[in-house]
Amino acid sequence: MSNSNRSRIRASRNADVTTPDAKNVQIGLPERTPGLHQPDDGSGGALSVIAFMDAFATEVGETLDLSTPNPYLAMASHLVRNHLEGKTVTPSSLVAASGVPYATAVRRLADMTEAGLIEQRPRTASGKTFSLHASAKLLDSWSHLSTRIQRLARQHLVAAPLAERDYYFGGSYSEGRSIKPPVVLPEPLSLPGGVRVLVHGDPTFMVMETLKRQFEHIIGTGISQRAFSIDRLHEEALRNGHRKASHYDIIAIDLPWIGEFAKKGLILPLDEVMDIARLDPGDFHTAGWRAAHWAGRPYGVPSQTTPELFFYRKDLFAAEGLEPPKTTGAVLEAARRLHAPAHGRYGIAWNAARGTALGHTFMMTCADFGQPVVDLDPIAGGFDADHLDRDDFVPQFDTPAAEAAAEYLLELMNYSPPDILSMSWYERVRPYAAGRVAMAYGYTLLAPYFELDPGSPAHDTTGYLPHPAGPGGAPVAPVGGYVMAIPANLPPERRAAAAEALIAFTSPAAQKLYIQNGSRTAPRYSVGADPEVQRLSPIFEAVDGMSWRDELQFWPRPPVPRICDLIEICGQELHDMLRGVTTPRAALARTQSRAEDALRHRPS
Repeated sequence: MSNSNRSRIRASRNADVTTPDAKNVQIGLPERTPGLHQPDDGSGGALSVIAFMDAFATEVGETLDLSTPNPYLAMASHLVRNHLEGKTVTPSSLVAASGVPYATAVRRLADMTEAGLIEQRPRTASGKTFSLHASAKLLDSWSHLSTRIQRLARQHLVAAPLAERDYYFGGSYSEGRSIKPPVVLPEPLSLPGGVRVLVHGDPTFMVMETLKRQFEHIIGTGISQRAFSIDRLHEEALRNGHRKASHYDIIAIDLPWIGEFAKKGLILPLDEVMDIARLDPGDFHTAGWRAAHWAGRPYGVPSQTTPELFFYRKDLFAAEGLEPPKTTGAVLEAARRLHAPAHGRYGIAWNAARGTALGHTFMMTCADFGQPVVDLDPIAGGFDADHLDRDDFVPQFDTPAAEAAAEYLLELMNYSPPDILSMSWYERVRPYAAGRVAMAYGYTLLAPYFELDPGSPAHDTTGYLPHPAGPGGAPVAPVGGYVMAIPANLPPERRAAAAEALIAFTSPAAQKLYIQNGSRTAPRYSVGADPEVQRLSPIFEAVDGMSWRDELQFWPRPPVPRICDLIEICGQELHDMLRGVTTPRAALARTQSRAEDALRHRPS
C-alpha cells in the first residue's frame, strides 16, 4: 500500500469454517438488539428515520386540516425506502406516492430528475419502459438528513447524559465520512438466468443471501447462490473447472487455494476481465490483497479478510488478575488457572478435529513458533509468500520449531473440553459464546455468535489478540477468508457482466452493508475505519491495528498448489498424536515423509 493511501485511511478513521452441506440455508445467529448506535434495520438508521417521518407527517395531517404534503419529500422518501428494501419504483408508483395531484407530481418528478436526484434505468431492451432509482446524490443527502434527524431528536426529545451528548456531537463530524449505501448500476446486467454464485456456507456469505433481493435490485438481475461446507466447496469448484462451461459466474476461493486454482488454469486473472484500478486495490488490507495474487497477477477480489485471532474473556482475566497473553507460555498459564471442569468451565477451545480443521491449526501453530511449513525465504516481518510459482519447495515438519508447536498442542489438551478432538470451526466458538470456555482461537467471521447475542457471557467482554507467540516467533494473525473469482471456463459473453457483479458485491458500500447485517469481516481499510462500523464491534479497530503493525500475514498457510494435501496430512498425523497413538517425533516424521511425496506429485 502506498504512503498516500495509508495517510488517507488514517485521516478517515472479510475463513475457513465447516457447516453442514447446505444450499441457501440461513445461519442461526441471534438477532441483534437495537440500540443507540446499532439500528436494527441494517441501513444505518435510514429506514427508521423514514418510518418516523411518515408517521410524523400522518399525525400532522390528521391534526391540521390545512396542512399540505411536500411532494419532493414524499417522493424522495419513497425512492430511498425502496432502494434500501430492494424494490422497483416505476414512474406511476412514484407519482402515486407524492400525495399531490397527478399533473403536479409529474412536474415535481421532472424537477427532481433535472436536479440529479433521480436516475432512470431501462427495464426492457427497447428502453421504452424504465425504473426510477435514488441517485448517489440523493442517497448521500438522505444519509446526512437521517443523521441530523436522529441528532435533533436526541437533543430535543431525549434527556441523554451530557457525556453521551458530547460524545455524539463530537462524532458527528466523522459521520460525514461514513460510507453511503450501494447505488444501483446505471444499466441492468445482461446475464441470462441471472448471476450464479458458488460460496462457502459461513455467516458472511449467508448475510449476502439474506440481502439477495436488495442486490438483485442494485445489479438489475436475479442472483442464485449455492453454499457448501469447506471441503465440499473445494470439490465442487474443482468439478466445475472441468466442465465444458462453468455452472457459475463467480466462485468463492479459500485463500490457500489460490495457487492450485491459478496453476491449473481454473480461474481467470482479473486483469483480463476488468480494469483493476476500479477495485481501488490500495483500500484492501495488504495481506488480503497480496494473498489474492499468483505469479504477480490478481485472481480474485477479497470478499472476506478474516484473520484467526485469540479470543479471551476480559472479565475472567480481570477476576484472576491475569494479563492478556502475549506468549504461548502465558496462554498455558491462563488456561491452567481458568480451567474449572467441576464448575462446567474449560480453559481453551481450538480446532482439533481430524483432517482439514486440525491441519489448519497445526500450520498456524508452526507460524506462532516462527516457522512456515515449507521453506519460504525470510523477509522483513515474516516470510515471502508472494513468489510461490516454483516447484522446488521442501516441507518443514521434522524440525525443532514444528516439534515445539506439536508439544504446545499436546499441553493445550490438558485444559480443553473433553470433546476437543471433534471440535472444528463452529464447535470451538459455540462453547466460548455459551461461557463454557474461557479462551478460544477463532476467526473473526465467527464473532457474531457472541457479539450479536446479548445473553452470551462473552458479549461485550471479549478481547481480541493476534496469536500469542511461541519461542522464536512473533505475534501473528493468520489471514483467512475468501476471494471471489471468475471461472476460466465461463463463456466469454458472460464475463464482462460477471466482472461488474463482482465489483458491486465487493465494493466498500456492499461490505459495510454486510457488516450492518451481522458480518464481522472487513477486507477494506475504509470499511474498518467507517465510524458506524467501528461502533458495531471493537473487532474492526483491533484488526485494523494488526494490519498496520504487519501482524496480518498469509504465509502461515502459503497457497502452494498442493496445500490442501499438506493440510490433510497434518490433520491426520497430528490427530493420531493428540489421541496418544503416536509420539510427536514419530507423527512429524510421518508428516514430513508424506508431505515430501505430495510435493513431488505436481498438479496437472
